[in-house]
Amino acid sequence: MRLGALCTHAELERSAEVKEHVPLVAEAIPHIAHPAIRNRGTLGGSLALADPAAELPACAVALDAVVVTCGRDGERRVKATDFFKGLFETDLRAGEVLVAVDFPKAEKSVFLELTRRHGDYAIVGVAGVKKGPERRLAFFGLGGKPILLRPRSLEDAKASLPAPAADLYHSAPTKLHLAKVLLERAWNKL
Repeated sequence: MRLGALCTHAELERSAEVKEHVPLVAEAIPHIAHPAIRNRGTLGGSLALADPAAELPACAVALDAVVVTCGRDGERRVKATDFFKGLFETDLRAGEVLVAVDFPKAEKSVFLELTRRHGDYAIVGVAGVKKGPERRLAFFGLGGKPILLRPRSLEDAKASLPAPAADLYHSAPTKLHLAKVLLERAWNKL
């Protein structure tokens, strides 16, 4: 499903087509900030900002979405896993704008996040999908960009979680513990 960059979070939240074809995005949207932000914030803005604690970049990575950019040289398609480079850094080139995102359909999906209060940035979160035998789990809030795991087992997934970065309120061991809790919940749901 192709979603335009100027779709607001509120439009995505109300869309029956998004719920049907990209349920992971539909599940993540209510976790984004508050209604006033969702009324004005856009899909393209969220992805282009590349906030490491944001929900939609992780959804794009988990789903193996393709980000569509456009500039003087024409359209360019970039896999979400290659689009996010680091803390607030993307693969957008000078003179380019993000115009759309192509989201493939997943067999099953799950979205979980932990916050201090609803609407706050995530302490840690996970967007997960199952496509055939493959599980793709994209963690956010652990580092400078979404962290993708493609584990064969739950034990493999737990062992492959990287050491997270601490933030102003949570230590790295606390974030790692919370990530493992969410990982187990997501794994069981998928």
